[in-house]
Amino acid sequence: MAFVKPRYQKSEINRAGRILAATNLDGNDIGDWLWAYEVLSNWRACHGYPINTFRSLLSKRLKGLDKKVIVAQRLKRAPSVISKLRRFSLMKLSQMQDIGGLRAVVSSMPRVRMLEATYRTNHNSGFKHELVSSKNYIDEPKSDGYRSIHLVYRYISGHAPEYNDLLLELQIRTKLQHAWATAVETMSTFLGQALKSGQGDRSWREFFEIASAAFAFLEDSARVPGYETASRAEIFQRLADKEADLSVLHRLRGFSIAANHITEEKGAGSYHLVVLNSETRRVTIKPFPKTQLEQANLEYAQIEEQAQRGGQVEAVLVSAGPVEALRKAYPNYFLDTHQFVTEVQRVIKEVRQMGAIRS
Repeated sequence: MAFVKPRYQKSEINRAGRILAATNLDGNDIGDWLWAYEVLSNWRACHGYPINTFRSLLSKRLKGLDKKVIVAQRLKRAPSVISKLRRFSLMKLSQMQDIGGLRAVVSSMPRVRMLEATYRTNHNSGFKHELVSSKNYIDEPKSDGYRSIHLVYRYISGHAPEYNDLLLELQIRTKLQHAWATAVETMSTFLGQALKSGQGDRSWREFFEIASAAFAFLEDSARVPGYETASRAEIFQRLADKEADLSVLHRLRGFSIAANHITEEKGAGSYHLVVLNSETRRVTIKPFPKTQLEQANLEYAQIEEQAQRGGQVEAVLVSAGPVEALRKAYPNYFLDTHQFVTEVQRVIKEVRQMGAIRS
């Protein structure tokens, strides 16, 4: 299998990051921008080999732990990388921790704890990668409601030293936490607002904060900041009221119907280039065999360049097995928010039942 290898020094990678964070396409420095984008494309693609290694280990550790686990890997989208560089002016591109990501979505909180423990305490002799940082956003949720566990590793290998020191992020979350994150990304896409980055309409951000607070009650986990003293009944009522104000479920159902219009090109592959057109509400999946990974990365970069120029498209290059598993692993790219809708309906039903009892 032909994995992409690094072609640039870290000083060049960091210079490219500074250019991408500061440059607009309509300026006279288009040459610098194109060079910087090429550097970013190579640097991002280099994370493919370490991710593959980590995925193999993760699959082994999940055996017997959770039969319904969803495992997926991804390379961070270029617009997301550039946006992050702009939000955090001191960040160096070579030290961005989540360009290469691996995600395990398990069925329950106990399984989250068990999987996390195997990485923190059960390092066998074959595991040489260094845990450089970790964030437990389940025990300490973000103020926007985001909940997950993040473990960041520095890749260390004697077999492929050219990839040493690359950083990879492993995310561990429950299906309920994943459903929430999926809904946030879906609404961000159709509203044209970066809700997950703390931007956009305050009413929508507040809705997702309350939804996460309600879900924390369902999982008996730590409360979302700002909602620590509110009771279950109070939070559930606030969610029902906010949903009614914004017609959230109606909108999400419409997006899910649109997701059925999926165009899948013929052929089978280990990698899939998924392109979401938010204007036409269509999803295209293009498969690539292992031998064409470099071509996949090239087309990935071309589509993202189109998005940078104002096109209503976003893309992700993923590896998650069959298309159905791909849909489950990255449901936001298929606008599949069924579980989120189901859980919000569950909360609203409880609110109505409580109202009927009181009356």
